[in-house]
Amino acid sequence: MADPPGCCAACATCLLCPYSCQWITAKKEKRKGLRTTKCDCSWFLFLFCVFLFTLVWLYFAIIILNDLHNFNEFIFKEKKLWFDWSLVLLIATAVLITYSSVLLVLALCLQLCGQPLKLHWLHKILLILTALVVAAAFTGLGIKWAEEWRSAQISLQATGPFLHIGVMGGMTLLAWPLASFFYRTRNTGLKVFLLLVYCTVMIALYLAPLGITSPCIMEENQLPPKPALVGHRGAPMLAPENTLMSLHKAVDCDVQVFETDVMVSADGVPFLMHDEELTRTTNVQAVFPERAALNSTAFNWTDLQQLDAGSWFLERKPFHTVESLSDDDRYQATIQRIPSLGQVLEAAKQSNISIMFDLRPENHSDYQNFVNATLGVILQSGIPLQQVLWLPDGFREQVKQQAPGVQQVYGRKRLQNEKEPLLHVNLPYQDMSSEEIRQYRQDNVSVNLYVVNKPWLFSVLWCSGVSSVTTNACQVLKEMKHPIWLLPSSTYLMIWIVADCVSFLTILWAFLLLK
Repeated sequence: MADPPGCCAACATCLLCPYSCQWITAKKEKRKGLRTTKCDCSWFLFLFCVFLFTLVWLYFAIIILNDLHNFNEFIFKEKKLWFDWSLVLLIATAVLITYSSVLLVLALCLQLCGQPLKLHWLHKILLILTALVVAAAFTGLGIKWAEEWRSAQISLQATGPFLHIGVMGGMTLLAWPLASFFYRTRNTGLKVFLLLVYCTVMIALYLAPLGITSPCIMEENQLPPKPALVGHRGAPMLAPENTLMSLHKAVDCDVQVFETDVMVSADGVPFLMHDEELTRTTNVQAVFPERAALNSTAFNWTDLQQLDAGSWFLERKPFHTVESLSDDDRYQATIQRIPSLGQVLEAAKQSNISIMFDLRPENHSDYQNFVNATLGVILQSGIPLQQVLWLPDGFREQVKQQAPGVQQVYGRKRLQNEKEPLLHVNLPYQDMSSEEIRQYRQDNVSVNLYVVNKPWLFSVLWCSGVSSVTTNACQVLKEMKHPIWLLPSSTYLMIWIVADCVSFLTILWAFLLLK
């Protein structure tokens, strides 16, 4: 097979070497009579599918980063091992997508040069392993972290218009190697099949914008107000979570609500702690090694005050932002102790910030006494009750009677024929659609969604009209003055028409030029 114009023998040889793992000159190739067989075509199709499969996983990996801290906490709870798994996820994904991309580019260039697609057996094995690894990753995601599928659906509202342009551009460029193959092969049936498949895909892409919806396709004057920020355990990227330092850092980020978790000590003192055990966020293993595995509520307040609640933050570096802390912040972190609810309420009152909390663990046999102790501290603190947002469902009616000024926040959607209308709801961001958010907003129901860390997600929820979001990254979202993108529908329509025309003319040019 002669090299087509513009493709020298040296170039063809350099392409064949990494793809086929053989140094075959064009002259030797002609002598051996090598050509692309049906088996070779099948392996090229498999390579293309693996590339697409890996590309989809790359997209999921980027989306998962918003919630990966939850995964890190889950692994610590199960294995008592802290590690930033985002590094593993990104590095492994980058390796897989780079490998499959390079092979695919080599194959397409070989086709344009009229060279045989003789994929080496080692590449075949590695491609199969790549497919298995990605399939295992998707399976694990579906079993252990199913809510991320809904995260991916939400992400399409942020990326849909741009993904459409990208896919259409890629498919348009594919017209060149496809046209080359179309004019070289003598198999009429294969020609018709490939052309029909390609045309069907392109027509679908040309019409795809009809089905793409995004809350950020709107006019500038229709944009709702920026959602208020709720600090998830304070500002956990800037200070140890659930500490007074974290509260003060959250105040510096213009956070309006400090979200936390409350437990009650063995001697009846409510204090801040998220985990059932103290091992992740204190040095309990060093101070009380024989009691480290006990529930947090098994310790009295005197014992809890002996624990260091900040040094772990510098040692384990739960977020990359720890590296950039100032010397003063590092020192402040080392002197943090577990704060009592009373101390936090006093700080919230002085900072004029609201506090929203869960009371844990709700399945405890002494839970009613926990509620009574917590209510007692709230009423004695002197904080305006409207600054307290009550999340726990247990004994809610009792709370309404003893502290009627406390704002009741519900962790569920409203029901039909609700006796008492819900004024505040607090839900995972995956649990509410843009349409539901708009409806709640029209009905004056405050909607807080958690945990929102990435600007793309914050932008989608901002355009949807959510009231507030709970976040680990208050220092990032604070700086956002506008959604990442906002596109008037007329502009989007113009981009759609221009992109379709350019794509069609490019494909037509490719088939006419290579004829």
